Amino acid sequence: MTHVVVTGAEGFVGRALVQRLLAQGLAGQPLSRLTLLDLGFAGPHADSRVVQLPGSIADAAVRREAYAVPVDAVFHLASIPGGAAEKDYALGRSINLDATLGLLEDLRGQPVPPRFVFASTVAVYGEKLPAVVDEATLPAPGLTYGAHKLAGEYLVADASRLGWVQGCSLRLPGVVARPGEGTGMLSAFMSLLFWRLAAGHPLTVPVSRDGVAWWISVGRCVDNLLHAATVDPARFTARRSYQMPVLRLTVGEVVDALAARFGADRQALVTYAPDPFIERLFANYPPLATPQALELGLQHDGSVDDLVVRALAC
Repeated sequence: MTHVVVTGAEGFVGRALVQRLLAQGLAGQPLSRLTLLDLGFAGPHADSRVVQLPGSIADAAVRREAYAVPVDAVFHLASIPGGAAEKDYALGRSINLDATLGLLEDLRGQPVPPRFVFASTVAVYGEKLPAVVDEATLPAPGLTYGAHKLAGEYLVADASRLGWVQGCSLRLPGVVARPGEGTGMLSAFMSLLFWRLAAGHPLTVPVSRDGVAWWISVGRCVDNLLHAATVDPARFTARRSYQMPVLRLTVGEVVDALAARFGADRQALVTYAPDPFIERLFANYPPLATPQALELGLQHDGSVDDLVVRALAC
């Protein structure tokens, strides 16, 4: 009997993770209960194993209810994203930092230390990246969001040292292909490329064709989250933090792969209108080396063609 808790369950990655957990279970074991936490839910879930707890993870009562039944694993995906956290420091701190600590501390009374997978972010590296990013690159967050996520990584490692959990943090890049228009998200063009071109609709992207980004599909992202919750904890480094492997591709390479799949006419549907600010933030990524993550069993999508298939399967 396996009980899993997912925070941020109504988000893009959260929904994909929930779907996979219900279909496949965890580590080959079917779920007896899947507790979902988010501010609200679109409606009741059809699966009787699902328990929906609407409310903020900053609320200790919500966390107590989630943990009322012994927990085997927690996937902590909930966060206040970068721009919103920068505008409202108190809100960002309450969710990204304080609630993360609360989720860890509240697990101290569990019969067996549960697995705890924390979704961190590439934002921990900051804006001024070196010529190559590797697993020795020192984080230098340029936003409070990144600083709080980095602090969360240390909290997960310390809670693991104390024996409260068996934890691991994974730094997520931009995950594709998020449905919808991504209103207000500066990186929305990365997902819109897939949906617009698949449907044969035009799109103006705010970066150049040669702009380089780090890409991972939501399917491969979920693969990695689930793997992190099942790998032997003895294999983790002392930091217990890993950069999720990615494909480093130009926007043009992704467009070419979409055109190869859906028709050469898709090339003409893309207008490149580079915005220097967006290009610097989201299309200027250096090579990324992640040998420790790969040795642990984490994976990228393998090829741009496989990225397209997985991204559109969500």
